[in-house]
Amino acid sequence: MKLFLPAFAALALSAAGASAMAAMTSADMYGEPANPEYAERTVVVTPQTKYINVAHGEVVKVKVGSQEFAWNFDGQPQPFDLGKIAPEGAVDHPVRVYMSSGADGGFGD
Repeated sequence: MKLFLPAFAALALSAAGASAMAAMTSADMYGEPANPEYAERTVVVTPQTKYINVAHGEVVKVKVGSQEFAWNFDGQPQPFDLGKIAPEGAVDHPVRVYMSSGADGGFGD
């Protein structure tokens, strides 16, 4: 009986954590569209661009060819593919977004 209670508690906590993770929305993960007027800077993505650096909470205008969009990077500070948030067909190659949790945009000291 003594082993049953800790095992049951661990299982219950594990299930609760899994259901909370499943409830995360796209906005929770990546951020959300923003008004371009609030963009702090513009990032131009070219065919040679492999990654971009942004700061958590930063609003950035992203220009890809003739398309542009603004994004509030207030999601989870973890790398993801720009294609997940770009307008459909805007990005034709893999571009990683690296979101720092600090205010320096991930550019270092």
